[in-house]
Amino acid sequence: MPIFEYKCRRCGKVFEVLILGRTDDSALSCPDCKCKKADKVPSLFSGKVEGSSSSIGGKASSCSGCTSSSCASCK
Repeated sequence: MPIFEYKCRRCGKVFEVLILGRTDDSALSCPDCKCKKADKVPSLFSGKVEGSSSSIGGKASSCSGCTSSSCASCK
């Protein structure tokens, strides 16, 4: 089940929506201001390749304050 990110056109809030099956985007609303106009935002992702410490799809790190491309060095 994919999770999509949207950005509200009114307040600028970025929020995530879990899409179950075929869901019409027009039914979405911002959780903050309830505006029904939002644009889909390209999402970054990361994943681990077996036997490697490199990330796939960008330099995203879930560690706050970490500048490494791998969280293995943050322990």
